[in-house]
Amino acid sequence: MNGDQHSLTEEQKEFFLEHGYVKLPQCFTREQSDAFSSSIWARLGADPNDKSTWPTEKINMPGHTIISCKEFAPKAYAGMCELVGGEDRIADFCKDWKDGFIPNFGKPEYSADEELDYRTLDNWHNDGDWFVHFLDSPEQALLVIPLFSDIKPKGGGTVLCTDGVGLVARLLYEQTDGTTPSLLPRDSPELPKGDPERRRIWNSWVRDPSLTRDESFCEAVGEVGDVYLLHPFMLHSASRNLRREIRIITNPPVSLKEPFDYSGVNPSLVEQKTLRELGHPEGIPNWKITSPRQRLTPDRIRIQDEMKRKELERLKAQGVAVTGLAGAKELDSSTYPS
Repeated sequence: MNGDQHSLTEEQKEFFLEHGYVKLPQCFTREQSDAFSSSIWARLGADPNDKSTWPTEKINMPGHTIISCKEFAPKAYAGMCELVGGEDRIADFCKDWKDGFIPNFGKPEYSADEELDYRTLDNWHNDGDWFVHFLDSPEQALLVIPLFSDIKPKGGGTVLCTDGVGLVARLLYEQTDGTTPSLLPRDSPELPKGDPERRRIWNSWVRDPSLTRDESFCEAVGEVGDVYLLHPFMLHSASRNLRREIRIITNPPVSLKEPFDYSGVNPSLVEQKTLRELGHPEGIPNWKITSPRQRLTPDRIRIQDEMKRKELERLKAQGVAVTGLAGAKELDSSTYPS
């Protein structure tokens, strides 16, 4: 299907089923990374050698171009396909990665000598602000974190809470029988008070050692070219970049053509992990979908459209190409909904 040379090992599969994520090393080269992100400082209007010009903390940049994941990072692509049950299940737009980089600069007052208490971070969530969440929602089938910079501990790497996978799965399962929305995304206009309520829930989980063990927290650290593949219910948070060495990642989603199937018939590794957490490893009897699903347009789309306009002005003024990577194509936002 994707080449045996890139198949997940049995150890990697079992690690995913236990922890809800897997780290794949050296999926693309430093040269590929540098070429794809070659214009990032011009886009930001910042000087890499002058921290006084750096933006404060974390920015979700808009996308300009896309690359084929299968060509750019074949090992990561094969892992994505294997986790969700095959290449034919993945929506076509998710087979490309865009240059919507997420740099984390830290703040001037930060110091690497500080302690980093994961439980006090305030950005805990599970991804997907562009659709109404159900247990089987296909829009966010995996969370992918490619590393476009080296990331050391305390260097702003995304913090994962692996115990969160089961907590989110059970919340979704308990609040819906497959017929009603159970969890709307952050910033959803459908629930004006929903975001504070979700933050209250997520923070209460993270801060309760009886629900989230200390050993369930980890930082997504590594080298350029490493890729993390996370279960869609992985609870995670932006971190504090105490080192103030720029951290660059992206978060390309993996969507499915059809919703997850929890009947227990030929389940993917992602479906197996969800069913394990729900206490139904053999499947949920009579699982079926009985209500329509809904996509949303989050405010960040409008914000990023304006950011994109300003970035293009900076690139034009400096005579800088948006990317130096051969094979990159212009992003068509109409086919890349998130």
